[in-house]
Amino acid sequence: MLRFSFACVLLISATPSLSALDVYVSATGDDSNKGSSASPVASLQRARQIVQPVAGKQPVTVHVGDGVYYLPDTLRLGPEDSGTQECPVVYQAQNRGKTVLSGGKKLELQWRPYRDGVFQTSTPVGLSIDQLFVDGQLQRMARYPNYDPQKKTQAYQGHAADAFSKSRAAGWKDPTGGFIHAMHRSRWGGYHYRITGKDSEGNVTYEGGWQNNRPSGMHADQRMVENIFEELDAPGEWYHNAKTNTLYFYPGPAVNLQTAKIEVVRLRHLIEFRGTESQPVRHITLKGFVFRHSARTFMETKEQMLRSDWTIYRGGAVFLKGTEDITITDSEMDQLGGNAVFVSDYNRRVKIQRCHIHDTGASGVCFVGNPNAVRDPLFRYGEKNDLNQVDRTPGPKNNQYPADCVVDDCLIHGIGRVERQPAGVQIEMASQVTVRDCSIYDCARAGINIGDGAWGGHLIERCDVFDTVQETHDHGSFNSWGRDRYWSSNRAESQAVIDDEPDFPFLDAYQTTVIRNSRWRCDHGWDIDLDDGSSNYDIYNNLMLSGGLKLREGFRRRAWNNITINNGLHPHVWYNDSGDEVFSNIFMAAPQGARMPTPTAKGKRIDENLYYAKTPGMKDRYADFGWDRNSIVADPLFVNPSQGDFRVKDGSPAFEIGFENFPMDQFGVKDKSLKAIAATPEIPELDVKSQMNRPRSDSGRITIPRRTFWMGVQASDLKGAEFSAFGVSADEGGIALSGFTPQSAAAKVGLKEGDLIQAVNGSKTKRVDDLLAETLKAGDQPLQVTLIRDQRAMQIEIRDVPFLTFRRQSTNEFSVDAGLKRTPKVLANQSVRDEPLSVLVDGRLDSNYGPVFGNGVTSGIYKLDLGQPQVIRSVAVWSHHLQQRRGPQRWTLYASASEKDPGWNVNDTKSFRPLTSVDTRRMNHDAFNEVVYSAERGADLGPVRWLVWQVSPVTSQSENTSFQEIRVR
Repeated sequence: MLRFSFACVLLISATPSLSALDVYVSATGDDSNKGSSASPVASLQRARQIVQPVAGKQPVTVHVGDGVYYLPDTLRLGPEDSGTQECPVVYQAQNRGKTVLSGGKKLELQWRPYRDGVFQTSTPVGLSIDQLFVDGQLQRMARYPNYDPQKKTQAYQGHAADAFSKSRAAGWKDPTGGFIHAMHRSRWGGYHYRITGKDSEGNVTYEGGWQNNRPSGMHADQRMVENIFEELDAPGEWYHNAKTNTLYFYPGPAVNLQTAKIEVVRLRHLIEFRGTESQPVRHITLKGFVFRHSARTFMETKEQMLRSDWTIYRGGAVFLKGTEDITITDSEMDQLGGNAVFVSDYNRRVKIQRCHIHDTGASGVCFVGNPNAVRDPLFRYGEKNDLNQVDRTPGPKNNQYPADCVVDDCLIHGIGRVERQPAGVQIEMASQVTVRDCSIYDCARAGINIGDGAWGGHLIERCDVFDTVQETHDHGSFNSWGRDRYWSSNRAESQAVIDDEPDFPFLDAYQTTVIRNSRWRCDHGWDIDLDDGSSNYDIYNNLMLSGGLKLREGFRRRAWNNITINNGLHPHVWYNDSGDEVFSNIFMAAPQGARMPTPTAKGKRIDENLYYAKTPGMKDRYADFGWDRNSIVADPLFVNPSQGDFRVKDGSPAFEIGFENFPMDQFGVKDKSLKAIAATPEIPELDVKSQMNRPRSDSGRITIPRRTFWMGVQASDLKGAEFSAFGVSADEGGIALSGFTPQSAAAKVGLKEGDLIQAVNGSKTKRVDDLLAETLKAGDQPLQVTLIRDQRAMQIEIRDVPFLTFRRQSTNEFSVDAGLKRTPKVLANQSVRDEPLSVLVDGRLDSNYGPVFGNGVTSGIYKLDLGQPQVIRSVAVWSHHLQQRRGPQRWTLYASASEKDPGWNVNDTKSFRPLTSVDTRRMNHDAFNEVVYSAERGADLGPVRWLVWQVSPVTSQSENTSFQEIRVR
């Protein structure tokens, strides 16, 4: 190789006229020609044959004239086609954007009317049509429901729960060959299925569903079918009957079928570079082309990535494997059914530069290594290594992965037109990939996605990424996972090893990934989302316009000098001693912790930030954990926020916390032709908050006036973005359990901290109200509980625990007995109305209010003093359904064995033991209603002196329960 390079240099210097070979290709040429400018050839395949004998020996340029070149087969370039650094091989369009390399075919057709505005035509025998283009515009397979371009962020731009229901399919003669597209149950991408027919009962049969690596079933509502003849009912739809070789098309009013250009798609790959590490394809450039029309590959998207949410099709319109120094520049990639560019396994120094990539069925540019290069690889989310046995050698096993590659100055949009788990740029099992000066938007999922920590070293800079996660959920404009060899879905397993080996998380993510000087906006997730395990990141000089910054479990994430507009930091379930640092940022909302912080899971440094707010307490949410003690609340004095200039003016208090201005005019593409057509994000209006946003229900220790308990542990609704911490969708919901002690009933039956309850006895429990209602209905019967643990679904049966019973009666003929030899004393934390507190233990039920807190009181507490600690077995409370509205009960019961009055702070776990919460609003009430909390058979509720009921209003007018009697046994 050195000899050829030296010879090439001598040839260039000695005889300039012989220094380079120029080959010409023309749409009107002939492959029998020599390939000169006066005698051009007709195809790239023939040009390649002319180039091969001199490739690497002298510089070669293949000039391709204007026109559309329908490739008969994939153009494959191998090591024999390689150039060298001194003698490169360049294939280039004579005029940028005027030369189209198409994987399709033009059809000459004779149309005739069919019916109802639909036309038909005969097609060549054996033709298979994957996509149809009329006058360059993609048309839609006949589908239900119909496509509506106005529904940009709705799944499939139209979906229906009955998309392939038995009743719908009854109108289909033979749906075989149709497709089902359905969103993932949690909207983590989607599924695709090929319809195989109908069974004897008329149900649709199908195969597929392997496109998502976190399978949990289809979304109940977000479904669509296509390629069904009977659904051909809207302009722009078509159906091809391959058995009869007949194409049906419903043209829009602007289409003239007599003159229209009709194209169909044939090839999956247009150009392939195929070499090996020992014999790579080298130093070839593709320049100025339009790559158009490649087949959809969604049914081949099935290769599992490393515990990622993805499966992937390892291919694209341009495919590279075993290459060095390949460049694709100044090109357009348009209307491609799958991935645009796929860089697979061993590749070095691939450059994608100044390209316009748009309207792809799957991803824009993918860099994906070989799992064989990974030490101890796992593929499904729930798979686990024995962490004591995994290889402790940092980095990859071999070189079968992309490295030192660049996506530079590219405009990427319209990503995921078919598949719903794509990215503008996808990086997986790769090293030192740079994404620079790119504008990426209009994406079904992430703009940029890093699928694992293997092996880091990536650089994301000066990018403009927005309008992402358009049809999906729980994701970000930038998204990453780090489910590397150190990571387990059981966080405690990883923590135990890391406590002894602090470098354990950096075996795969051994190089730091940098995200800087970029602008992000995600209105359906986070602007920057570092999810499960993502480690070893530096994040600075970023402008985040909507979703803020999320840092989920991982190690050594440093975020500084960033600006989050109308949002802030979202720390989720950090490891102990994670080493995370968040400082010198401008935030506009208090941190939103998910199941954290805790005394040990609080990072290394969260401090010296500026909070732009109207309330001085905005920075104090986690002050007890040492966060933001040196932060400030102030107006940062933005230069021109309405125009997107969020630099701060001279004299800004932001300089006091170490903030430094960074450029606001360098986001996105720089190439003039691309910049002229690139969109930019909408700049939001500032929402300067006058009060702190509500804390997440699974946050760290914050003063919360009222909590809900179930089986002795705290039960919290899943709100806002908390679904991400548990791996479920917001639509599914669930109740998170926390605050476990060994003595709690929940712990004794095998429930664990962080479990998420989603159903009881077959009924869904999206909210705490559902859980309390189903528990009350069950009484003393066993509970069949469906829960999510470590993001995996499981079922357990719960029996022999304290239980609740409810009964109602139309008269006051209950046998009321205080149950104790000594009449207890009743206290309240604030004044009551109508009756004295003593009537709660007088043994009588009356048709009145009883001692009731006033309307609007939300933190009223009754306290019962038994005089001395006693072993009790049950507690009962009666209410009166006064005016048919005061019978429901809502309260949480606490117990204390304290010798002295424990006071009223029921959140003091040293003084009070939570027992249960009660909500009877969904029950049918009569004049008098009783709720009894009882120990399991043969057991007791322990020694108790003080019993406390923290009550809540039960009507829309904030009226409280009309209590009548309290009994303790």
